[in-house]
Amino acid sequence: MDFKIIQDTIFGSMRFERPFLDLMETLEMQRLNGIRQLGLTYLVFPGANHTRIEHSLGCCHLAQRMSEILDLPEEERLSVSAAALLHDIGHGPFSHMLEYYISELSGLDHMLLAKKVIRGEEEMISEPEKEQFDDIPSVPEVLEKHGLDPKLVSDIVMGSRESGFSRLTDFGGQKTSDERRYLSQMIHGPIDVDQIDYLLRDSHYTGVAHGVIDVDRLIQTIQIHDNNIVMDKKGMSSVEGMFVARALMYSSVYFHKTVRVAELMLARGVERAAEPDYGSIQRMVDSELMSWLISEGGLQRDMAMRIKYRKLFKKAYVLEEKELDADKREVLSTLTDFKRRRAVEDSIADRSNAKRGEIILDMPRPELLITEPRMNQLDVRILDGKKVRSLKRMSGLSRTLQRREVSDWVLLVSCDPKHKEAVGKSASKVIFG
Repeated sequence: MDFKIIQDTIFGSMRFERPFLDLMETLEMQRLNGIRQLGLTYLVFPGANHTRIEHSLGCCHLAQRMSEILDLPEEERLSVSAAALLHDIGHGPFSHMLEYYISELSGLDHMLLAKKVIRGEEEMISEPEKEQFDDIPSVPEVLEKHGLDPKLVSDIVMGSRESGFSRLTDFGGQKTSDERRYLSQMIHGPIDVDQIDYLLRDSHYTGVAHGVIDVDRLIQTIQIHDNNIVMDKKGMSSVEGMFVARALMYSSVYFHKTVRVAELMLARGVERAAEPDYGSIQRMVDSELMSWLISEGGLQRDMAMRIKYRKLFKKAYVLEEKELDADKREVLSTLTDFKRRRAVEDSIADRSNAKRGEIILDMPRPELLITEPRMNQLDVRILDGKKVRSLKRMSGLSRTLQRREVSDWVLLVSCDPKHKEAVGKSASKVIFG
């Protein structure tokens, strides 16, 4: 079987066989060249310009390494590696930036779209673009050409969201199953190639050392037990290290205040457009979204130009966890509703002589559940001799990390700097009365 070597910033020489090379040539995969892995994070960490396709290639490389350690049959190795390569083909512009908003209002998310694209049920490429490159096969056509089942590959991508790959809740190690849960757990689980790659890659490109993990130790000490991925006790410290890295990267990079403000500015521009077509927006790349916002004029153009020239909104009001009481919690729970949140933003704008759309309320916790549901998945199966035990029972560190918040605020209000003082005075009154 022929192959090519691709040089990667993180892993060096990565070897890819013909099925993966053909998948890389699809329009769906090449589209990921136009989507930044970390959205607008480059506005704070200037080196963070890496793309989704780099991450996808890294995941495929790791899946192949993991498959070799686990001694998977050839069909499983190819299927799970293909799933690793394709798992992000449903991502929209600037990666996770619009995912919470579009998911809540339309039910679309990048994993569901990836599943449909892999099965040939949905398109991420417009008809005119497909017609221009009508000789390029689609993802399911490439998979079938190489004897791979698109349904199996998409099920692996979807993981626990597909009934055939549900997670076990029993950690006694006594239950067995004929289902190949370990395949999906390699892509989306407490320890998976997706997290390993993005932590290493994002740490490198942002210059933040928190994401350094012992990837060799992690991969060398995983096993399959009762059709689930488990970690040998010898590798427990490397798992703890990965979870520490993840927690620190979320608080210092992914949920950095300035990054959040910038991304929510662009998201509000999309949200407040007259008639946004969520499906078309999700299929755009970064440059296309910026061009569309500028062409819309008004608030949309203003937000895009502010991002282009880094003239960002500033923090006007912050509510921290320690300031919460029962009444404030109840009020905040109502702001997860888009209409209610927009009404409050507009009320603050009116009281502060600001334009509607120029006030942004940010509550990161609800969004985290959609963009990274694994943050609370710390209960790794640890193989201690012949018995499977829970990491939470063996590691006080993991229990501490599970209680750790990714941000030091539960509510942040930002605005145009010229209205900062007025918004700071009126925000609390409008929100909490």
